[in-house]
Amino acid sequence: MVLPTTEQSEKRVMIVTGGGRGIGAVTCLLAAATGYIVAVNYLQNRSAAEKVVEAIAHDGGKALAIQADVSSEPDVARLFETVDRDLGPLAALVNNAGTLEPQMRLETMDGARLGRVFAANIISAFLCSREAVKRMSTRRGGSGGAIVNVSSAASRIGSPGEYIDYAASKAAVDTLTLGLAKEVAEEGIRVNAVRPGIIYTEIHAKGGEPARVDRVKSTIPMKRGGEPEEVAKAILWLLSEEASYVTGAILDVAGGR
Repeated sequence: MVLPTTEQSEKRVMIVTGGGRGIGAVTCLLAAATGYIVAVNYLQNRSAAEKVVEAIAHDGGKALAIQADVSSEPDVARLFETVDRDLGPLAALVNNAGTLEPQMRLETMDGARLGRVFAANIISAFLCSREAVKRMSTRRGGSGGAIVNVSSAASRIGSPGEYIDYAASKAAVDTLTLGLAKEVAEEGIRVNAVRPGIIYTEIHAKGGEPARVDRVKSTIPMKRGGEPEEVAKAILWLLSEEASYVTGAILDVAGGR
């Protein structure tokens, strides 16, 4: 897998939702290294997002941290308008923002939890993709672009006894990817997804088990957890011209699981 060169992506603008942490942060850093101008979206942790921006600037790149709750329609509108005004025309969107909640069985889940999980994981992807299509679509005068959704291997496995709500929301991300890819294929927009498996990020702590990767890694054919860089490189490849004939694809980055 070869990442796009600086010449290929120079001065192209990318939004990464949830860009201050984990896979999102690494995606921002790699994108900037290949020449993208990066909007680092964050929900609450301004310090983490600013550190990503500072790292990019230190290496000669350009980035901007933008706070927005991407499950909120007004916030999404503000995010994209800020990018239009301060960074330039959008070329790439990575729908990475997401959440999970403490492990439990369905019978103990309440509606408020379900609302939070689905809002963060799938409503956000719909809202951000809508705004991206408005700007990228050649049907609307845009120059085309690419969207990558961050799904999860949980969408195939179901995560029984832990968080089937998270798994179901990620299955919806898969379906959004397939449907939107076909909807805008003639308008210069490619839409793909990556499905990370068990990756070493802090999201497992939100589920109540920070060391979950080490507990379950023996169930993975490759017998190890994945690193955020391994997912981020797949995202960057899907956004690149090397994937110019790839749309509606869901790429598993899950160690064979």
